[in-house]
Amino acid sequence: MSLDVGQRLQLIRKINGWSQRELARRAGVTNSAISQMEQGRISPSVASLKKVLDGIPMGLGDFFSLDLSAAANAFYRSNQMPNVGEGSITAKLLAADKTNRSMSVTWEFYPPEADTGDALMNKAGECAGIIFDGELEVTVGAQTLSLRQGDGYYIDAMQPHRIRNSGTMGCIAISVVMETGGVASDGVQTGFETKFSD
Repeated sequence: MSLDVGQRLQLIRKINGWSQRELARRAGVTNSAISQMEQGRISPSVASLKKVLDGIPMGLGDFFSLDLSAAANAFYRSNQMPNVGEGSITAKLLAADKTNRSMSVTWEFYPPEADTGDALMNKAGECAGIIFDGELEVTVGAQTLSLRQGDGYYIDAMQPHRIRNSGTMGCIAISVVMETGGVASDGVQTGFETKFSD
């Protein structure tokens, strides 16, 4: 979405939770000036825009490069999170619409006997998880440990690893994955592998 200066200024002001009057006070300009800029009635000079942005504080480069299309969506219902899991594993990806996010957070359900695969996974980056209910067996290199509710793992993802539910009850976990360099703009990053969306 391409936004003009006024729309961009208004959205940034609203993200900060400020009224026009509050931004005007912070920037040392009149409320009328903010209102006219946001409505596109005046086109601010670089100097006057910089003065307003100093009240946020934000630089001109950030003002024009910030991706505001995804910034407006901060909350997600369960039905808004796509399942990016494989096989019987459910992995609901939070904020799949944010292509420039630096991490992937998934709500995961491992039914009994679910497994990320016989082959150990590895990739550049880090992954972590916390068990909310049930039990998971996590293997990192030659080390295997059974984790229960409240336990967690933090793995340098270059280390070969595997996650499985060897129990008779389902397991719920929250997983965070960050690959070196962040998330590919066309990819969906999960605790299993980077999958590319259609």
